[in-house]
Amino acid sequence: MSARRGKGSGKAAAAAPAETPAPAAAAEAPAPHYHGHRERLRARFQEAGAEALPDYELLELLLFRSIPQRDVKPLAKELVQRFGSFAEVLAAAPARLTEVKGVGEGVALDLKIVEAALRRMARGAVGKRPVLSSWSSVLDYCRTAMAFAEREQFRILFLDKKNLLIADEVQQTGTVDHTPVYPREVMRRALELSASAIILAHNHPSGDPTPSGADLRMTRELVDIAKPLGIAIHDHIIVGRDGHASFRSLGLI
Repeated sequence: MSARRGKGSGKAAAAAPAETPAPAAAAEAPAPHYHGHRERLRARFQEAGAEALPDYELLELLLFRSIPQRDVKPLAKELVQRFGSFAEVLAAAPARLTEVKGVGEGVALDLKIVEAALRRMARGAVGKRPVLSSWSSVLDYCRTAMAFAEREQFRILFLDKKNLLIADEVQQTGTVDHTPVYPREVMRRALELSASAIILAHNHPSGDPTPSGADLRMTRELVDIAKPLGIAIHDHIIVGRDGHASFRSLGLI
């Protein structure tokens, strides 16, 4: 049996408490200060070109894509200060790059990819036309390929009868101040490729491209061996951070 209602039982039940209003949405955090800097730097590059930017700012533009969530200006400045220039940062070995705080393996790889692209582009300019009619491209390529390397490299450009590039090969890699060169091996390779002419090139990691006594002796030996074989040696180019030296321009060939 149900209980009888007491006095006042017909009154409406007390209303439920009103819902607590939701707090106002928090204001969005302001964008990091470097976001505006990135857009301004990109705009300067588009309007004025790379020549208007110092080395560290050009490096910043590369680092934007590798490190999207951080201000990279301090890192770009540190890299240029440590290695000397934009070109020398790209040429640095990955192990040395990753010694710099903030440069991981991914960033180092991205920089080496850019370096490889620049080399490929410079080599393409050499390969499209007769080498002797595009000498500035040859010098640019040799400088791009070797000027900032940490060890000496001895490179040979093999040419056909029309002075078109057949092959570009690093024959030897040595120490910071010496590369062993074997003239008969150089000529053997030239004969294998049916080359009619060659251009010798190597770098001086010290930065000074002045030919050494050993450079002179080695070049003369190569000229003496090449002549009876009908192979011309157009030049021996030495490149360094401070410029280049051409044996032909110096009257040494």
